[in-house]
Amino acid sequence: MNKHEWRKDEKKLYIPGRNPGVLMVPPYRYITIKGEGSPDSQLFSDCIGVLFSLSYGIKMTMKKTVETPRAYEDYTVYPLEGVWDLNEKGRSEYDGTFDKNNLVYKLMIRQPDFIEDKFFIEILELTKTKKPHPLLEQAVYETIEEGRCVQMMHLGPYDDEPESFEIMEKFCRKEELFRESRVHREIYLSDFRKTVPEKLKTVLRFKVTS
Repeated sequence: MNKHEWRKDEKKLYIPGRNPGVLMVPPYRYITIKGEGSPDSQLFSDCIGVLFSLSYGIKMTMKKTVETPRAYEDYTVYPLEGVWDLNEKGRSEYDGTFDKNNLVYKLMIRQPDFIEDKFFIEILELTKTKKPHPLLEQAVYETIEEGRCVQMMHLGPYDDEPESFEIMEKFCRKEELFRESRVHREIYLSDFRKTVPEKLKTVLRFKVTS
């Protein structure tokens, strides 16, 4: 049986070049958790842990299930993603810089299309028993459609992302595209716990209109 590997099979979505490009992102299914505050906080770390517990729980249980969905194929667990914005205080004070404590985020991990709501709920309840955590109550399984976006690969520390966003916005002006809002998505291709900042790989993406 073939194994779906997003790094090889979905390069356009997850392995963009260093130069900005336009793409259409269709609806996909995600497990999501919302939070607020600094990404250096324990809450942020706990959100990540819960998402991966559920995602690996789904993958491993699906492999052991006798009656697998007709469309089932083995797969590599998708990377962590985050949609970032500022709270009301952060927006009112924004001057090109911001306090990380004013960040709001929705963290998520994409799931294969054959994972149904019922199966997610079963894994959620199982995880509550085996690996209980209060944040499990906040996990949601939902469909998200990004639509038309501009994205590029950012190499280096997260604090240097404004430089890449400036390149992306310059590209938008040249292509007569308009960034919808300050909200943006980050896709984490590196484990920040094990990777030196200079070698971090992060996909940056935001929605655009003509």
